[in-house]
Amino acid sequence: MSAIQPMTMDIAACEDVGVDPVRLQMFLSRARLEVERGVLPSVQVAVARQGRLVAFETYGEATNDSRYILQSVGRTVVAAVVWKLLGEGVLHLDELVADVIPEFATHGKEAITVEHVLTHSAGIPFAPLGYPKLLDRESRLAAFGRWRLDWAPGSQLQFHLTSAAWIIAELVERRTGLTFADYLRTAIVEPLGLGLILPLPAEEFHTALAVPVAIDRTSDDQEVDPWGPWYLTKPAVLAGGEPSHSIVATAADVAQLFQALFHSGLWDAATVNDAIRIRISQAPPGEQIYGGSDEIANVGLFCMVSGTNGGSWTPRTGSARTFGHTGAPCQLGFMDPDTGTSFAYLTNGYPLAGYDYSPQAVNRKINLCNLGNDLIA
Repeated sequence: MSAIQPMTMDIAACEDVGVDPVRLQMFLSRARLEVERGVLPSVQVAVARQGRLVAFETYGEATNDSRYILQSVGRTVVAAVVWKLLGEGVLHLDELVADVIPEFATHGKEAITVEHVLTHSAGIPFAPLGYPKLLDRESRLAAFGRWRLDWAPGSQLQFHLTSAAWIIAELVERRTGLTFADYLRTAIVEPLGLGLILPLPAEEFHTALAVPVAIDRTSDDQEVDPWGPWYLTKPAVLAGGEPSHSIVATAADVAQLFQALFHSGLWDAATVNDAIRIRISQAPPGEQIYGGSDEIANVGLFCMVSGTNGGSWTPRTGSARTFGHTGAPCQLGFMDPDTGTSFAYLTNGYPLAGYDYSPQAVNRKINLCNLGNDLIA
């Protein structure tokens, strides 16, 4: 593997990296639209190509120093950790989770492989592990032992909202001797010079973050939904460091992490290209708030892939190999490896329900995905 190349946060000119400036301005204009109209309190957006940022802007009541809760966009960060270990031969897709984590070998879960976990097909999508039990490793391992299958491993796609990431975190710790957060920091964040943080200390919640705001509150007595995305807006819970959703970062950090996968020398190229290959393509069942949909979802190794069919999960512009993830309420992070562009869009404007499935929000996501992935003339 070549020497590691840190990622710069300097802004390159569009012509230096082959990004169409007119298309870029269309994307940026769409990104700031709801801020200018008073719908969203702030938005942060970044675009990169050839390892360089070409745009990093914050609109509204925040600055470029503000970080945002990534929610499910953080799954691509988790994926990057796993892909690194797979490329180094530290972890293998066909390994049984129970062979690495003996405490997991109960109630039929002995058949679950690492690949099942990475493709949301392990059969334990709603396995519970909440605050404060998530703070203690022994409590997490005890929860692993209690978890039961909802269906046979490999038989069905259903997004494992938090259970998969806790399994991944323990796999990382068993194989590297470091907690997931420490491995992420020392093996990826610090060598690349990125600003991703996991966990965010509770005392930094109000100083480091663009703190989430309820955009549809009409009176002071209206309460937010205590679960879903709002669950992580409690400083102590966010500081618990649930891996999939609790990572905080700038849009530039997200866009440049995608670039680092191909330009930093930190990852094995063949492993990354295999990781973004579609392994499951089906409509996930269940309620919408738990990831259910009538639209096809194309799943790689802990990432979503555009493919040649699919719905609003991914951009419909660019190549079929475009990969990344959306997140609540309207967080976006994607890269097209064929054009080499990556983009991220983050906001701290949440509806009281946490998830935003309004026509306005759906259109925002679709439009931004398609404009952000269509930057090469």
